[in-house]
Amino acid sequence: MDKIGAFEAKTHLSALLERVSKGETITITRHGVPAAMLVPVEGRAGHMSHAALVEGMRDLRKRVKPDTMSVKEMIEEGRRH
Repeated sequence: MDKIGAFEAKTHLSALLERVSKGETITITRHGVPAAMLVPVEGRAGHMSHAALVEGMRDLRKRVKPDTMSVKEMIEEGRRH
């Protein structure tokens, strides 16, 4: 696990994200005291299969009722899942 100061982390965020995406864990310090950690995302949730995406949209469609919900309520319902 690597440690890096907050200023340097801000300056080199893109490079740090690249390292973390390859499995590294990086601790960000503020004045030498650990303040945060950059860790890889489990299971790469950002890459859904087409089938999973379609199924999720179908599930959302079942929960959202256009005749009884405002647009704002529909948006909030979509954000919950």
